[in-house]
Amino acid sequence: MNMKRMGSLLLGTLLLAGILAGCGAKESETVRAGFLKGPTGIGAAHFMDRAEAGEFNENYEIMLESDASVIATAVMSKELDIAAVPTNVAAALYQKTDGGVSILAVNTLGVLYVLEKGESVNEVSDLAGKTLYATGRASNPEYVLNYILEQNGLAAGEDVLVEYMTPDEIVARMLSEETGICMLPVPYATTLLLKDSGVRTALSLTEEWAAVGGGSVLTQGCVIVRKGAVSDAAIADFLLAYGESIAYMSDGANLDGAAALAVKYEIVGSEPVARAAIPACNLTFITGADELKSGLEEYYEVLFAADPASIGRAVPDDGIYYDYAG
Repeated sequence: MNMKRMGSLLLGTLLLAGILAGCGAKESETVRAGFLKGPTGIGAAHFMDRAEAGEFNENYEIMLESDASVIATAVMSKELDIAAVPTNVAAALYQKTDGGVSILAVNTLGVLYVLEKGESVNEVSDLAGKTLYATGRASNPEYVLNYILEQNGLAAGEDVLVEYMTPDEIVARMLSEETGICMLPVPYATTLLLKDSGVRTALSLTEEWAAVGGGSVLTQGCVIVRKGAVSDAAIADFLLAYGESIAYMSDGANLDGAAALAVKYEIVGSEPVARAAIPACNLTFITGADELKSGLEEYYEVLFAADPASIGRAVPDDGIYYDYAG
């Protein structure tokens, strides 16, 4: 099946030949999975490598994208069965599809940082009167930033001028200017820090969220499935393999191999950047309906209070959480 679309990097159809001849062999099932470049893509790199090597029963067709909206559109149009998306996008898709998607796992915690070329920002209040280059308009980064600013008595667009652009544009702007302040996720933040020794990490938005988020955890990435798109057995196989992938990619003992895989699948541009970024990606693997609800419900309530549109104008009910026992 051809899943090419403009702007997307299609990793090709990974036709896995693990189910060949032999009596009683389990019939293969095709699963179309989409991942985002960045932390969620990094977590999936080992999975993609094993899929390409034909280690699984399922036939995986994999799309790798930079833009979460492209992945979300592919889910809505039923071109993808399983997809890694920002957690707020998962909630919005749940509302738009009348409960037609479930969250399988949380895969990424906070990965946002405020970087400065200079020494003027040491706490959130120091952003007052300044211009901040930022990425992630109309998605988790914007909502997280706005909430943290508001909780510190600042308003985006009034007290802090926020200019949204792509991560690559931010890196180029910061490299070309003598001073500047930006908000970037890893690995883009890591790239900038490695390219310019005059840039420093001013704020961790994970830490700033913890200070004002009412006890909620900054949970930025998850994996969803379209209900009925694939069998429960295929979901269980995927989650087992994906959990193993995240464990491999986040284990410091595998850092060189993990960095090589991130570059192989064009998730990160170079191995030095990947080696520096992976430890800061806050990769995690949380499954089970109760565990997912515990990790996400308060976060969704905070986002809803800050901007109802950010999660589809309603806090998702318990039907969004897939009950995987592992």
